[in-house]
Amino acid sequence: MKKFLCFFLCISILTACTPATVVPTVPVYASPTSTQPPPPDALWVSPAVPDDLHELAKSWGIPIVNDSALATQKLDVADSGALWIYALVAPFPTITDDVTSSELISAWKGASTGPLAGHDLLMAESTLRAFTALWGEPASGAVRTVSSDELLDIAWSDMSSWAVIPFEEIQPKWKVLGVDGQSPIRKDFMADAYPLKINFGLSNSDLAPLPESNRDALKLTTVVLTGVTALVRATAFTMETKGVTRPGDLIYDWLYNADVTHISNEVAFDKNCPMPTPGYTNFILCSDPGYFELLKYVGTDIVELTGDHFTDRGVQAMFDTLDMYKQNNIPYYGGGANETEARQPILMEVNGNKIAFMGCNGKESYTFVKATAFSPGAANCDYDFFTKQIQDVKTQGYMVIFTFQHEECYHFGPCYQHEAGFHAAADAGATIVSGSQAHFPHLMEFRGDSFIHFGLGNLFFDQMTYELPDGSVIDGTRREFIDRHVFYDGRYLGVELLTAMLEDFSRPRPMNERERTQFLSEYFAYSGWAPLLPTPIPQPTVTLTPIALP
Repeated sequence: MKKFLCFFLCISILTACTPATVVPTVPVYASPTSTQPPPPDALWVSPAVPDDLHELAKSWGIPIVNDSALATQKLDVADSGALWIYALVAPFPTITDDVTSSELISAWKGASTGPLAGHDLLMAESTLRAFTALWGEPASGAVRTVSSDELLDIAWSDMSSWAVIPFEEIQPKWKVLGVDGQSPIRKDFMADAYPLKINFGLSNSDLAPLPESNRDALKLTTVVLTGVTALVRATAFTMETKGVTRPGDLIYDWLYNADVTHISNEVAFDKNCPMPTPGYTNFILCSDPGYFELLKYVGTDIVELTGDHFTDRGVQAMFDTLDMYKQNNIPYYGGGANETEARQPILMEVNGNKIAFMGCNGKESYTFVKATAFSPGAANCDYDFFTKQIQDVKTQGYMVIFTFQHEECYHFGPCYQHEAGFHAAADAGATIVSGSQAHFPHLMEFRGDSFIHFGLGNLFFDQMTYELPDGSVIDGTRREFIDRHVFYDGRYLGVELLTAMLEDFSRPRPMNERERTQFLSEYFAYSGWAPLLPTPIPQPTVTLTPIALP
């Protein structure tokens, strides 16, 4: 009993002396809300992005960083997004018109074949990076990088370098080559079938709006300029016997499918015009009114009246002809019912491009064909007047096409007195200066920002051959230029030289490859661009005697 009491007493003492275990109460707090703002938007633009798209990115107001790791958004080559069209280009006096994509990729891989053999391939650094993402790294030495603003000068310096450039960098001194039959400066261009295209996209598509493409088909305008049309003599006889629209059959697509088709019709329509007969004896020229059907068939949009023979059948025939143009809603220029109308420019806005036509007859010995204050005819070349008119129209945003009827000569030209007049129009600010008078095609030149073609040759006229004063006969009158000029978004992109050969005294046909190669080679040489010629081309003897023939 004592032992039990002692044990109990000890336990009580120990319990009283041992501190109790305290379980602290931990207060529960809500998780703290962060007050640190998220990192600001920062955009990284890939070095593959073309200059115009890079400039657009700058306008978004988002800081652009050089390190992609610091970016919250990225603009780079992508599977979708802005579709950027590029062009394979060469110096303008280049014979080749088209290459295949396999030939182009072979050149990229260092094994140039076909038309690309022997040609350096130039690109800006951004273009190289873009196509590297598409095709892989190019072979060593296959591509040379050059800054965008030096590409054209370097290519022209040796005439052997070609380049790939964004569509927006096309300019008149480049020739745009087709790839697999597709060219971005043509109306029938199909992007799906074209290999030179890249998509650029944003990692966050909600960041800013990207353009659908750098090429908008609705902003493209084509204007086809042509040479001499005179529906008379053997041409008219063929139309009578084989069909009125026959002369336009083989080049129908070239003319009809242009946005603006120009015809320089030198001859009045006259209901009393006699039945035509072949030959070169009749120089008082007229056309049956039924031949107007040919102009409608080829899609004529504007008529030039600077020609010498408009006055041949007298005042009534001229007024009747002007009425026919008005009734068919075809504007005319370079001639008219009086001097004021003859000088009046035709102003057009086509697909957003503002284009003006004006022209005159510069033949000093042909004053009797010129319009006066009271009589119809061609506009006289008053260069002071037209210089001011060109400048005034330019200030309104129009690109001026100025066409001439001028002295005639049967060689590559230009004829004497040509250069001063053509240069005056170019120096006044005309975008294009073109000769409609030439029965024998003439050379070309670039002058400042202007393209000059001193003479295109015949279009619809019967000169299969021509006898020179020394008795020799030439057939250079069969060869024809038809110039397709391309405008885009208020700029002139350049010209495609379409080439034809006259057949059956009436009907141009597209040249075959051999004919075209020879024709272009000669005329590029005559124009002073001989380095592209495979062999020297002999130049004909130049005569300075004016020939007063149609």
